Parts: sequence; structure tokens; C-alpha cells
Amino acid sequence: MLRTAIIGLGRWGQSLVGSVQGKSDLIRFTCAATGTRAKAEGFAASAGIELKDSFEAVLADPSVEAVVLATPHLQHAEQVARAAEAGKHIFVEKPFTLTKVSAERAVAAAARAGVTLALGHNRRFHPNMHRLRALVRAGELGTPLHGHGEMASPTGLFLPPGGWRTDPDQSPAGGMTGLGIHLVDGMIDLFGAVEAVACQSVHRAAPSGAEDTTSVLLRFRSGQTGSLLAFTTAAPTYRFMVAGSAATATITGATLDSFSLQPVPTASGVPAAPTTHDTVAGFDTLRAELDAFAQAAQGGTPYPLTPAEMIHGVAVLEAIIAAVGTDRFVTVA
Repeated sequence: MLRTAIIGLGRWGQSLVGSVQGKSDLIRFTCAATGTRAKAEGFAASAGIELKDSFEAVLADPSVEAVVLATPHLQHAEQVARAAEAGKHIFVEKPFTLTKVSAERAVAAAARAGVTLALGHNRRFHPNMHRLRALVRAGELGTPLHGHGEMASPTGLFLPPGGWRTDPDQSPAGGMTGLGIHLVDGMIDLFGAVEAVACQSVHRAAPSGAEDTTSVLLRFRSGQTGSLLAFTTAAPTYRFMVAGSAATATITGATLDSFSLQPVPTASGVPAAPTTHDTVAGFDTLRAELDAFAQAAQGGTPYPLTPAEMIHGVAVLEAIIAAVGTDRFVTVA
């Protein structure tokens, strides 16, 4: 059982704790530090978590083996470095950092300390994403032509001005840091390195005035293309599609439950095989990623998202941010 601290007990930090506390045989949250202690006291008591006064107090506790960072994006790089120096294994919520340089420094700090570093892209762990990955890598979709992803959430309708989630320095390019970065990670996982991106991101409905409607074009080093949409003021949506020369595979549903596979028909128009539709319901991707982190931290199977992919994901995000408003493709560093 990996004795772990949670740093940040807002809505998402509480979701992470709730996914494993009293359920997992691999990880348990024993203590926490958060920005507004009074707001977290009730939850911490109900979860059996000791609230500490600061991040420093957590790092100084020898019983804490690992930390989970559910903190504002701009704090990640420094917190990763400090946790690594203290000898703690680290799980950090996405986005990893906001610049490639800071991502490289954070990865290097963890490597020097010899600690496990994991990044919270929970959708990688869903069985339907495993299935899609297997189809792509086995060549069963034929030549991959294009990957397309869509994510939407209504949270932007309820966020007031002045919070860090509506601050363009903390959350640039509309829904990219909260939603679109997951789609970028899925495409890196399936298709490899991204070469260049173009982006438009505008404000349409968010009361805070933040950009809420974001679209991105991606070009991969392989020559393949991709696209994504991220909306922060729309009904909850998830769609991830790969079009191939032999078949198109699509995952849909806010919790990725539905999978369809549509083969390309023959030259005469006769279907090569019937379209299939399958459902995997109730899978907890948050528990899956935290269990995988705990296994890796204790010498088991390495965490499936590599440090190189963490860095490249940030480099793609940085290029997307740079591309907003330019009406051109920006090369990924």
C-alpha cells in the first residue's frame, strides 16, 4: 500500500481521493495540504486524511512515500522538483507543465532523484482506448489517415471571473489545459510525434470572458493529420475517432463507454464486414491510473506514459498556445 499525500483538495483532488480511498489495495491517501483548509476539512475527515498546514510539512513527513499534485498548472514544475528532492514518488495532474523547458527540468529532477513520475491522462487506461491502440498498432485499420477528438464540458458556464481556471496565464487556449490536452495525449500515444499545429480559440458564452471554443489542426511527423475540438460551455461530450484505409474506429460517450468499428466496403459497395458496436460501462479510469502509479512506484510495471511523451505533450500544447490568433501552422519544438 503506497502511503500518499494529496496536494490540492478542490473538486478534482477530491475526485482522485474518492476513486481509490478504501477501494484500492495498492494506494491510500494518508494526508493532504490544500490552499483553503476550511473548505477541505469535512471531506478530509470523512476520508480519513490528516490535513497538514503546507506542502513543506507534507514533504517533511517520512511516512509519506508519494505525492499527488492536483494544483494550479503553473505550480507543477516547482512542486515536482521539490517532491523529487524530498525522495517522494510523484503523480501530477495534466497539463504536466506549460512550457517544454519546464517539463524537461521536472523530468530531469525526478530522474536524478530516482523516483517514479506519472502524469494524469486517465483516458489512456480505459479498455476502449486499449482496444483502439491495439487495432492501430496491429494495422487492422489499414493506413491511418486522420485522428479526430472532441471534448466538451459545461463548467465554463459556472466559473466566476478571477479564478485560476479562467486565468489565461494558467489556462491558455480555452479548453486546451482542461480538456484538449487529453486528446493531444491520445493522439501522441496512437500516432507518435506531432510536427506542427494551427489553432483558433475564441470566447462565445463563458460569463468569465474566458475563451470557451477551441479548435486545433495537427500534422504528425508520419504525414498523418489530426484535429480536435474543445468546448467549456457545452454539454458533456467525448468522441475519439481514427479513420483508416481499412476501417474507422470511434469511441463515444462522456465516460468512453461506446466503441464502434466500421469496415470500408469493397469496390462493389458490399461491406467487407458488418459494423460492430460494443459497450464497456462503469470503468473507473481514475482508479486505474492511480493503481498503475502505485505499481510503478513500488517496482512493478513501469507507468505507461513515458517521460518523453510527457515532454512532447507539453511542447505540442506550447505550440498550440503560440498558434492562437496567427492563422498559420506553428512548428512543435
